[in-house]
Amino acid sequence: MKVVFHPRYHEVYASDPAAAPGRLEPAAALLAARFPFVEPYPAAEEDVLLVHTARHLTWVKQRPHTYELALLAAGGAITASQLAAQGEKAFGLIRPPGHHASPDSSWGFCWFNNVAIAVEKLRRGGAIARAIIIDIDLHYGDGTANIFARVPEVVYHHVKGMGRQDFLRDLEDFLSRQGDADLVAVSAGFDRHEHDWGRMLKTEDYRSVGQMVGAFAAAHCRGRVFAVLEGGYNSDTLGESALALLEGLEEE
Repeated sequence: MKVVFHPRYHEVYASDPAAAPGRLEPAAALLAARFPFVEPYPAAEEDVLLVHTARHLTWVKQRPHTYELALLAAGGAITASQLAAQGEKAFGLIRPPGHHASPDSSWGFCWFNNVAIAVEKLRRGGAIARAIIIDIDLHYGDGTANIFARVPEVVYHHVKGMGRQDFLRDLEDFLSRQGDADLVAVSAGFDRHEHDWGRMLKTEDYRSVGQMVGAFAAAHCRGRVFAVLEGGYNSDTLGESALALLEGLEEE
């Protein structure tokens, strides 16, 4: 397992909760003690244009600091996906998040759709044909769903459930219905944690998610799996939750 991270992700680029000062520092310190870190390069404009319109790119570019960090976040997701395609599990500890970014719009603290850009770059480059995107964030990733709505080769699933067991059962049921794919991507939002906005999942539930997804990837995707950070706003629990997910992914 490798963690994709850049020191610039600590920068405050907006006034929203995802950009809050101090949000990533505890998680970065915790994960750095356990996994090797890889530093990404920013995504290129042509990468962004794989899933977004030129108008949306221009709109984000009007906020220069945010634009720089959004390109770097997309680049982090690309790096994580390329590691996964090469057989190395990876997690992008990145911000801004991305799953609310549609082709021509964005909201919910998102600017560019990091996961979608990464998956589509692999697809267009011929590295993969079929991908599964699992979104464990509290909120539905409407942007990711919109981008791949007419792309049958990419399956998007937002895990649902009103309680811990419902959530884990929904993920298990979804995975049981899927066949082989070339790669699994996880939009890893940790805001369902019992001490975050969702007030539902315990830290150990993220380990269970990792175990289920890792086992599926081992059986159906040659072990190819990567995850990138979406939501998760309690800096005291974000790192612990991410660590639990990654350790679960390693267990298979």
